[in-house]
Amino acid sequence: MQESVPGIVIGRLPIYLRALAILEQEGREVTSSQELGKRLGISSAQIRKDLSHFGEFGKQGTGYRISFLQGKLKEILHLNQNWPIALIGFGDLGHALVQYNGFPQKGFYIQAVFDNDPEKVGKSTINGMIIQHPSELAETIRREGVKIAILAVPAGVAQKLAETLVKAGIRALLNYAPITLSLPPDVQVQNIDPVVHLQQMTYYL
Repeated sequence: MQESVPGIVIGRLPIYLRALAILEQEGREVTSSQELGKRLGISSAQIRKDLSHFGEFGKQGTGYRISFLQGKLKEILHLNQNWPIALIGFGDLGHALVQYNGFPQKGFYIQAVFDNDPEKVGKSTINGMIIQHPSELAETIRREGVKIAILAVPAGVAQKLAETLVKAGIRALLNYAPITLSLPPDVQVQNIDPVVHLQQMTYYL
């Protein structure tokens, strides 16, 4: 199933999930593909087509029960469990990520923090985690069963660290380093470079 579903469809599922959460906060119990489409700027036909990859979740004329669809999307995205995360890099960005409350609210918990600055190693983060040296990466990741990592390091060291993470068992990597990583195809990589997005937007200005 995972191989047959286009990645662009998987990428829209969290957006649907977020919209459903907002509707639930508004006290709603039922919605429709038309309403979701209007809120998200996506055609209702596209939403129905995306969901049809995974089964039937609503009835024609009655729409979708919000709580039921939320549960199914969480199940599809494997969000019905908590996910520990390894954070590599405790600079300004890493410090902000550790403090970000949005992760635990959605089931993601930074379990271990790594940095090679001798003035930081052995010290505790704001949440009480002890900052470890990258030499402890492999042992900690295997011991804690971590599958997801966040890379918040300079471009010059990102590729080598990413390879070390993959060898240790990391299968999903959120990359903030301004570089395109070369990793095995079975490793999920999401690149987040604000400068690239800004450069894309200035084309339209």
